Amino acid sequence: MLPSKQGLYDPQFEHDNCGAGFICSLQGKKTNDIIHKALDILDCLEHRGAVSADGKTGDGAGILIEIPHNFLKKQCGFELPEMHQYAVGMVFLPKKENQRTYCIGVLENEIKNQGLEILGWRKVPVNHEVVGNIAALTEPHIMQIFVGKGSGELSDHEFNIKLYCSRKIAEHTISDSKLSQSSYFYLPSLSTHTLIYKGLLTPEDIKGYYNDLEDPAVVTRLALVHQRFSTNTFPTWDLAQPFRYMCHNGEINTYKGNFSRMQIREELLKSKAFGSDLKKYCQ
Repeated sequence: MLPSKQGLYDPQFEHDNCGAGFICSLQGKKTNDIIHKALDILDCLEHRGAVSADGKTGDGAGILIEIPHNFLKKQCGFELPEMHQYAVGMVFLPKKENQRTYCIGVLENEIKNQGLEILGWRKVPVNHEVVGNIAALTEPHIMQIFVGKGSGELSDHEFNIKLYCSRKIAEHTISDSKLSQSSYFYLPSLSTHTLIYKGLLTPEDIKGYYNDLEDPAVVTRLALVHQRFSTNTFPTWDLAQPFRYMCHNGEINTYKGNFSRMQIREELLKSKAFGSDLKKYCQ
């Protein structure tokens, strides 16, 4: 979703600076109160970001929580396995229905290619009214996909490797397609343990946008929140944080150097987990 290189602007030189917070139950008890307190932390980080000219579009904010198993069991119109025996993916999709259908098909196909099972989809209830005019221009269609282990006996590690492979190939396929809204396709999370709600929103609008976050049945033992500060980095829905495995408060100025060093060493890469398919998953 970044703008293309033009004039003095080049997306490869973007940097950012943000604010993050974390809260958990020391007793390991899942409660809705953890989410409320995490969102309070997020509200207090509002000064770490900026607001666009429309007065509503933020630099991006989000929250990572544990998968609310009991809540989702009631919300889904299909059976779910036991906790941690399935994965939930938060999926950003194109607005255009035909392009959305294509992206869903690509993702489902890659998941099936890994021997996994599509349990079903759930449309994530959102409140479009809280989205700023600028953010609304690139607002994705948001759904959740539920993935089972299929017929194979997989450990959690093996299952997550297959989920990773499915996501990477789907991302590459859609990125290389001719879709006008291919950049809308993004998976904020695809995991057996965590779920991420994020977007091009202000901190106070996260809970107003995602109806799930206001439901008392959504509980967690931990929560990670993030308010993005888009200094000279273009704000987009997918670049809001937390990311799938991390969030950062600062500038990763070594990114381009690290990326280039990895590229020139790709021929030396080896992996027992991915075997000869390793190169398929490289950026």
